[in-house]
Amino acid sequence: MNALVERIRREGRNLGRGILKVDGFINHQLDPVLTQAMGAEFARRFAALGVTGITKVITAEVSGIAPALATGMALNAPVVYARKTRPITMHTGVYHAQAPSHTKGGIVDLIVSPEYLLPSDRVLLIDDFLASGQTIAALASLIQQSGATLCGIGCLIEKRFEGGRQTLAHLQAPIVSLAIIEQMDETGIVVCAPADEGQTPDNNQV
Repeated sequence: MNALVERIRREGRNLGRGILKVDGFINHQLDPVLTQAMGAEFARRFAALGVTGITKVITAEVSGIAPALATGMALNAPVVYARKTRPITMHTGVYHAQAPSHTKGGIVDLIVSPEYLLPSDRVLLIDDFLASGQTIAALASLIQQSGATLCGIGCLIEKRFEGGRQTLAHLQAPIVSLAIIEQMDETGIVVCAPADEGQTPDNNQV
């Protein structure tokens, strides 16, 4: 997706330790037009892969909510986000998983109420980053606990050098990334738009 790739090239910053700063348009401040376009692109690409009949979109709070909501709007499907703490309004019998936080450090809880994730659901998993794959694997675990079907995984930015795609291979679900970080070090950030419909990836460095 060229619009996203160009924003990463212009505004993305390597903070070291594998952390890519894109909070001017994805994580902290959001670009509504770009966010809506990314949701529509997820819907288009998964449809092209034959992924249909989605009944729920799932993500983790907080940074996954915006792209998941845009995708849910494009698919006309409800969006469920895994909570990191259980509110008093949530039942005690919940689906629960844990994942390490790359940016905050430590382990975070991911909690979903059985009210909103049913065995009959066909689920699309959307997140902002695919890095080591551990957060997405934890979200997939919640889907498995519910008995629902994981139909696809979408991420805005994939840091290919961290091997997350290989980590998630056992889930046997199609993975769609809108931008690929091939390399990120002191020499710069190498980012490309994944090949789509027979196109060659567009590589460039910032």
